[in-house]
Amino acid sequence: MNDMEQRTAARQFIANWTGRGDEKQETQSFWIELLRTVYGVENPEQYIEFELPVKLSHTSFIDGYIKETRVLIEQKSADIDLRKGQKQSDGAMLTPFQQARRYGGNLPHSQNPRWIVVCNFHTFHIHDMERPNDPPEVLALANLETQYTRLNFLTNVKDKRIQEETEISLQAGEIVRILYDTLLKQYKNPESPETLRSLNALCVRLVFCFYAEDAGVFKKKKRFHDYLDAHRAEDRNALINLFHVLDQEPEERDPYLDDDLKAFPYVNGGLFSDESIEIPRLGDEIIDLILNKAENFNWSRISPPIFGAIFESTLNRETRRSGGMHYTSIENIHKVIDPLFLNDLRAELEQCKNRPVAGGARKRSLQNFQKKLASLTFLDPACGSGNFLTETYRCLRHMENEIISILNEEQIALDMEGMKHSIRVSISQFYGVEINDFAVAVARTALWIAESQMMKETEDVILMDLDFLPLKTAAHIVEGNALRMDWESVAPKHTLNYIISNPPFVGARLMSAAQKNDVNAIFDGWKNAGNLDYVSCWYKKAADLITKTQIRAALVSTNSVTQGESVANLWKPLMENGVHIDFAHRTFRWDSEAEIKAHVHCVIVGFSVYPNDAPKVIYTSGRPETAQNINGYLLDAPNVFIGSRSKPLCNAPIMSLGNQPIDGGYYSFTEEEMEKFLESEPMARKYFRPWVGSKEFINRIPRYFLYLRECDPSDLRKLPECCKRVEAVRQFRLSSNRAVTRQLADTPREFAFTNISKGTYIVVPEVSSEKRRYIPMGFQTPDILCSNLVKIVPNTTLYHFGVLTSNVHNAWTRAVCGRLKSDYRYSNTIVYNNFPWPNPTDAQKAKIEKTAQAILDARALYPKASLADLYDETAMPAALRKAHQNNDRAVMEAYGFSVRDIDESKCVAELMKLYQRLAAQSP
Repeated sequence: MNDMEQRTAARQFIANWTGRGDEKQETQSFWIELLRTVYGVENPEQYIEFELPVKLSHTSFIDGYIKETRVLIEQKSADIDLRKGQKQSDGAMLTPFQQARRYGGNLPHSQNPRWIVVCNFHTFHIHDMERPNDPPEVLALANLETQYTRLNFLTNVKDKRIQEETEISLQAGEIVRILYDTLLKQYKNPESPETLRSLNALCVRLVFCFYAEDAGVFKKKKRFHDYLDAHRAEDRNALINLFHVLDQEPEERDPYLDDDLKAFPYVNGGLFSDESIEIPRLGDEIIDLILNKAENFNWSRISPPIFGAIFESTLNRETRRSGGMHYTSIENIHKVIDPLFLNDLRAELEQCKNRPVAGGARKRSLQNFQKKLASLTFLDPACGSGNFLTETYRCLRHMENEIISILNEEQIALDMEGMKHSIRVSISQFYGVEINDFAVAVARTALWIAESQMMKETEDVILMDLDFLPLKTAAHIVEGNALRMDWESVAPKHTLNYIISNPPFVGARLMSAAQKNDVNAIFDGWKNAGNLDYVSCWYKKAADLITKTQIRAALVSTNSVTQGESVANLWKPLMENGVHIDFAHRTFRWDSEAEIKAHVHCVIVGFSVYPNDAPKVIYTSGRPETAQNINGYLLDAPNVFIGSRSKPLCNAPIMSLGNQPIDGGYYSFTEEEMEKFLESEPMARKYFRPWVGSKEFINRIPRYFLYLRECDPSDLRKLPECCKRVEAVRQFRLSSNRAVTRQLADTPREFAFTNISKGTYIVVPEVSSEKRRYIPMGFQTPDILCSNLVKIVPNTTLYHFGVLTSNVHNAWTRAVCGRLKSDYRYSNTIVYNNFPWPNPTDAQKAKIEKTAQAILDARALYPKASLADLYDETAMPAALRKAHQNNDRAVMEAYGFSVRDIDESKCVAELMKLYQRLAAQSP
């Protein structure tokens, strides 16, 4: 089903269902018709399961479940508000999404929903369960005709071209891997750098020959196959001779060449020019592998951007892993290039096509637009195998071919030479920098293959054969360290339009010495530059280049650059120098096409310096929303930069970390270990104290600490096993490389940092799962010792607990905290000390105290449950959920926020405005 057919089907579906919607009578017919007519499912009655039973305290039924794509559907009647809670049989007030989420949590693990769709016939609320706390993507039935792709996940529908090309490219990558491993065994010194360089180059040349044969570039079918088969006995020399001939123009060739060599065309482009590469003997095994496995595969159908990345990864797995590089799918490439420029270009093309034919207006506008496409230049300063550049080139050529097709239909006659010149978009518009020499070769080859494929598409449009060889254009792919070169020497900025890139992902604490030197050189003189991730260098270099230009940039990076201290460290100086964010994809999982997928939590940031009136867009779980401003946290909020603060912004109790032992683990015991220890030294029991870190606190794991600080020396001498532990800690500290730790050896019974509260205190885990709506926190008594893996707040009341556990404080945390992978990493200096507390009336404060106590009371109803159990969204008791909802309302009222009208992103935006006012008043 093509785009036009789906749009037509969606239009008819809208007409059929507008104004209808009875949950009991029409749910099944609604979804069956949607799947069959709009999404092309042949037997939707077998594809979707209705009334799937799920066991809660009683048996309930899921309205719809699609096993293949793990989509859970909760259908409501047309008059139901999808955002409002409804009373359940157990008395809980749950929204349809919360109801569906509870159902999903009680399914077998293999059936846990990847998506939850809540629908009332006229509106779809789409929940991405990889980001369960984000607001839903909302799709109105009335907009289905133009936005039907937003429900593609129902059938896992991808662009068929992309799906087929991905599968073919993966198969090709596997052939290359086998060929590579087999060839490597033929070399005399297989581990030498020279061998690996030669083998990489040989593989690139062979792949080009495979492609050229299948794509008709070599003109005669099986020309390469027949040549190699006929020269088995000379195998090595046969390849050397062929490569030499492919690099020679016909007039330069030996006039006595054999006919089978003479028949090969001149390639040009430098692909076969290096005669220093070592080529081993092939032997029958390799020749048979080439002739039977490689040659029987249709290489003309590979996707250059996908295969280029797979090709490089196959031959350089360790290089890419250690370098922190990642490649990506076509879909994710479009998350960068579509909002940066492709959406606008496509819209402009549609405008040109809609111009009047009479008088030549359409012809002129199309020709001018084609010239514009040919004038655009692109730079990828960390291009790897060139997949961003290659896919961009293909998209521009697809549009150009559409223009050529229209002009051809209007009988603008051109001969072959004229038609060649009518192709204006060229790979010479694309510039790249890559540090890996092999990746450079792959990128160039991928672009040549893309050029060949697009020329074939042009041939199909004009019904005329065009000669691809010899190669006449080349992309400007430069080998080198992009952070140590002037980008303008690669792509002059007066001709450059766009910077697109997926730079290496290396954390600030994981960089090599050379990478640290790169960072120090790029950020010379910057405050806290040592805390920035490696990818930040590309933001700085890009920002420097685009100053005083109209160049726009979009980079992929780990989400760390838009969280925690990085926002103040990176974005504040950039924005003070005129950089503004034009669009952004908030955190999502970036998957590669590798066999072993690299799951990296990423953001995409599109930015520029020159003023423009284009609407700003924030994508959350793929859902676009216009914004007035996009700040460094990727929120529609003022440009607030929340740096480290030593004391709370407001009048609030001091939060600090727990006790830091630095004991080598000698004082820390599981319950079993403690009991075993006490068997030999029972008198030590009174010195054991409960010991709590984030994991122990959340999961209710019993752990104990041998706390000997206050043990009288005379008593300690009677406890030989305890003395052994003290001595072990002393030796552990003495062995440290840090002078401060060695000094602590003088007091081996002391914590390195001591923080023991004299009264009840609040515990906040330092790390907790992003899947929880509420970070588990609670009160502890003074007899319990906390480790430095939690934050503690002494001198607190129920009011403080109520505010901290509310959705307001949790929203603030999600926006500004650092992350460990995707988990929240709570910080007192960033999150807590900058948190803008409300200024409640006495009545509002009393109400918060009351709702906070209700949360503790609801927890107490389940004495065996851990906080992990209680705050699992699928297992959360109704009483606890209701208590939190009441507390949320009480806290929001104290801020003056409308419970009905404000969502989480708006809440954070208001908090940031409040923070600005309070920070301006703070000394």
